Amino acid sequence: MGDLGSFDAPWVWVTIGLVLATLELVVPGVYLIWLAVAALITGLLTFVLDLGLFIQVINFIFLALIAAYSAKRFLQDRPIESSDPLMNNRSGRMIGQTAVVTQALDGGSGRVRFGDGEWIARGPDMEIGARVRIIGSDGTKLLVEPVNLISGDDAGKPAAQ
Repeated sequence: MGDLGSFDAPWVWVTIGLVLATLELVVPGVYLIWLAVAALITGLLTFVLDLGLFIQVINFIFLALIAAYSAKRFLQDRPIESSDPLMNNRSGRMIGQTAVVTQALDGGSGRVRFGDGEWIARGPDMEIGARVRIIGSDGTKLLVEPVNLISGDDAGKPAAQ
């Protein structure tokens, strides 16, 4: 069976498939599993049909392309919904949180402390120590507004821009 010397070709393909499947668990990504599926099917077909090496390689390539393309189409039509869509969006997680001004916002720019770090902030002029609410981000700059604009102190006043 096959032209892989003293090795049985089906078991070589099965071994390749299992190694690729194991690597899929270790290495982040989603494409190695489809190569593993192609290798396992090639091993099965080689065992059943006694294919030559050239046909085995061509079979593996076509099966890998078909599996990867099919998976891409399937996942494109049915995307995996995250239970936490803001997991990798740090600035998105900050929206609505409060921070403290550490460098006065003068001319619309200053610094605020949020959590254990300081961030460049844009917003209305405020003094050091003022509490602000994070309302958005512009790249690495946080967009802030005074907290009292949301509380009852200044209810009815429009937010300063």
